[in-house]
Amino acid sequence: MNWLKIYLPTYLLCYFAIAFILPTWRAYRQTGIWPVTFGRSASAHDYLGRLMKWLVLGLFLSTTFYALGDPVYRWLVPVTYLQIKALHITGLLLIHLSLAWIFIAQLQMGNSWRIGIDASNPTTLVTRGLFSISRNPVFLGMIVTAWGLFAILPNALSFFTALGSYWIIQVQIRLEEAFLQQQLGATYRQYQKKTKRLLL
Repeated sequence: MNWLKIYLPTYLLCYFAIAFILPTWRAYRQTGIWPVTFGRSASAHDYLGRLMKWLVLGLFLSTTFYALGDPVYRWLVPVTYLQIKALHITGLLLIHLSLAWIFIAQLQMGNSWRIGIDASNPTTLVTRGLFSISRNPVFLGMIVTAWGLFAILPNALSFFTALGSYWIIQVQIRLEEAFLQQQLGATYRQYQKKTKRLLL
């Protein structure tokens, strides 16, 4: 499908603009607080932030190598028996549904949007909308996006990027949970009891 060679890199650019750049700019404009909290220290939190950047690079490299044609794409060791139409369609559905899901979740977060843990500027706990069925709908959308791209472009890099995204997000979720338990106490523990971490 030659159109995917142009569409997928374009989609990723739009995805990161909608999922990260736009809500970051909106939150900063409305609050005056820069919502990106990852730094350069040796803490587990900041280390995960750096790993996430490499995972983002993996997604872009996978789509870019594919766009450059088969001789270059073969460097990523494509899984040829998974290159079937049904998986392509499934992957396309997943990446678009996950983007819509993330967009809605971010709107519902409003000024509580942060990238990382913000210990200096406490935010309101959001429990309505998508947050009533998942405590981490944005992270869930990110995981689905990564696996959706693997379904479209099954190769070694997209597989390890999706797998790495899942495990790194799981660790980040637990760091955030520990922080929220400390900050909100019983309020957050009650939220944990009635709402799943992701969906399951």
